[in-house]
Amino acid sequence: MAHHLRTSRVIKLLILCLLATVVVVIVLAIQPVIQETSCQCTTNRNIHTGKGHQLAIIVPFRDRFEQLQEFVPHIHQFLNAQKIRHVIYVINQVDKYRFNRGSLINIGFLQSREESDYIAMHDVDLLPMNPDLSYSFPRNGPFHVAAPNLHPKYHYDDFVGGILLVANDHFQMLNGMSNKFWGWGREDDEFYRRIIDAKLTVTRPTGITTGENGTFKHVHDEKIISRDMIQTVEQKKVSELML
Repeated sequence: MAHHLRTSRVIKLLILCLLATVVVVIVLAIQPVIQETSCQCTTNRNIHTGKGHQLAIIVPFRDRFEQLQEFVPHIHQFLNAQKIRHVIYVINQVDKYRFNRGSLINIGFLQSREESDYIAMHDVDLLPMNPDLSYSFPRNGPFHVAAPNLHPKYHYDDFVGGILLVANDHFQMLNGMSNKFWGWGREDDEFYRRIIDAKLTVTRPTGITTGENGTFKHVHDEKIISRDMIQTVEQKKVSELML
C-alpha cells in the first residue's frame, strides 16, 4: 500500500513537471516574436528602404592592398562627415587575365543595386581631400567628382574617370560599361560616349578652389605598379569608333 502511494506521487510529480515544461516551451516560443516587433537593433550594413538614398562605392581591384588599407577608412570617414549612407564593394579580380575595370564595375552594380540606388565608380588610388566635394545623389545625371580641372593627372574635357557618381536607373539605361577593354584605359572614354548618346549631361563640382594639387591625394606609384597599356584588336576597333 505504501509502495502504491509513493508510485502515485511520483507519477503526479512527473505529470506536473511535464506540464511545467510545456508551459515554458510555449513562453519561449512566443518570446522572440514579442522581442522582434519592438527590436531597436542597429547594423553596420545600411539597407536601402526608399526613405533616403544609399551610395554603393564600387572599387575595381587587383593587387593593391596597401592602397586599399588607406582608402577604406579614409572614404568611410569622408562620407560619414557628409552623412552619406554608403556600402563599400571591393570587386577583386583574382584570375590571371588582364585587368578588366569595366566588367568589375558592372559586377559591383549587379551586387549592389538591390540595397543602394546610386553608385560611385571609384579608383582605389584616388582619395578626396576637400570636404566640399559632394557625394550626394546625382539626380540630374552622372556627376564627375574627379573633374578634369581638379584631378591631379588627367585634364582633357571628355575625362570621366577616377570618381563618377551614377544613379542606378541611368547606369541601367546605359547598359553599364563596356566589357571589351582589357588592361588600362579607354573604358571611361567609351562610357562617356554612351552618356552623350543617351542625351544625359555630366555635371562637375563648382566652387572648388583647391585645384589639381590639393583636391585629391593620388597614391599611385608607377615605379611599384606599372599600367598595362597594350590594346587588343577589339579595343582598337572600339577606340576607332569613338573618334
